[in-house]
Amino acid sequence: LILSIFLKAGGVAGLFVDMVLFPLDTFKTRLQSKQGFKKAGGFKRIYKGVGPQAIGSAPQAALFFLTYESIKYYSEPVVPKKTLPLVYMFGASVAEVMACLVRVPIEVVKQRRQTQLGNKSSLRIALAAYKYEGIRKGLYRGFGSTIIREVPFSVIQFPILEYLKSTYRKHFKNNIPLESWEVAVCGSIAGGFSAAVTTPLDVAKTRIMLADRKIVSSGKMTVLNTLKNIYTKEGLKG
Repeated sequence: LILSIFLKAGGVAGLFVDMVLFPLDTFKTRLQSKQGFKKAGGFKRIYKGVGPQAIGSAPQAALFFLTYESIKYYSEPVVPKKTLPLVYMFGASVAEVMACLVRVPIEVVKQRRQTQLGNKSSLRIALAAYKYEGIRKGLYRGFGSTIIREVPFSVIQFPILEYLKSTYRKHFKNNIPLESWEVAVCGSIAGGFSAAVTTPLDVAKTRIMLADRKIVSSGKMTVLNTLKNIYTKEGLKG
């Protein structure tokens, strides 16, 4: 029953957040794209790519929170309190890998839809990626770079989140469970800090997913090479 609640709650929360904040995701992708914000679409049609995101949002969020909360639920009673941050890091890392099985193909299609100048549908983009690039270099292109970005994000975010919740509950709530808005504030602080730290990895992930397939086929489109090229041509701002 508890695992079922984790699954449903995670799916609903993920879908709600992704739909509400989708325009910001479009702006972020266009800012990170190689052609630049204006050429990638600027402020026009900010809901391009919302279809695949709507389809994949709930499954990936449900898979993440089911994995994370399960590891947390079964580990907390048997693990010393001093080592709980390690549990949260491990749980978040495993959960991100599991979620990426759904997230990456969705992300590839969504980002290409967000930055294309034409009006090719998400389905046609997905079929073209599979036909001309295959599964590994097409639909799952950037799987490694996504994990390289998502795992550090969660490893930073969730220990901070759990620390903020436990500290606030202990010192201000007399160990009474937090209200939803209080958890949201803790999550905002933890998520904002994590996003700031891992943004360069997110830029690299976006460039790899949007790169020409000939460049990707050469094997030179690694995260490290991508970061070096961005820094050389665009500096820290890039």
